[in-house]
Amino acid sequence: MNEESRTNIGTPVPDASDPKELREQVERTRDELGQTVEALAAKADVKAQAKEKTEAVKAQAKEKTEAVKEQAREKTTAAKEQASEKAALVAEQIRGKAEQAAQLVKDKTPEPVREKTLQAATQVREGATRAGHYAAEKTPDPLLEKADRAVAFARANRTPLLAGGAALAAFLLVRRGRR
Repeated sequence: MNEESRTNIGTPVPDASDPKELREQVERTRDELGQTVEALAAKADVKAQAKEKTEAVKAQAKEKTEAVKEQAREKTTAAKEQASEKAALVAEQIRGKAEQAAQLVKDKTPEPVREKTLQAATQVREGATRAGHYAAEKTPDPLLEKADRAVAFARANRTPLLAGGAALAAFLLVRRGRR
């Protein structure tokens, strides 16, 4: 195989008599050779390859981090919702059991005890009213304002307070009756 056949494999042989065609062939060969040299230089540049690989790994790590963060957000939201639902369910169960216990105490409490409780509650209410009037006369204004806020709170939450007081009174009476 001669020199001419090796260099011309796969490329058309230019007309040796036409200098313009020879120049174009030389120019194309130079471009191809330049591209080949650039490709070889890029492969030989370990620092640049390492930098590219580092950037690719950083981008991949950032994507994975964002994905994990999003999963954590979703799981946290789901856990909060579950906890809220369970808390509401437990609160409802406690409320139901408290009502059952109050009704049971009321059912088991004899009529005379309930009457005495009602009389005691009436006396306490009247005594508290008298004490309140006396205290209002003797109490400074800033303290009265705070007391008014407490009374407003008690009125706003009357049912739970009365139920709690009745349950406490019934409990104390039952306990006293056992002694």
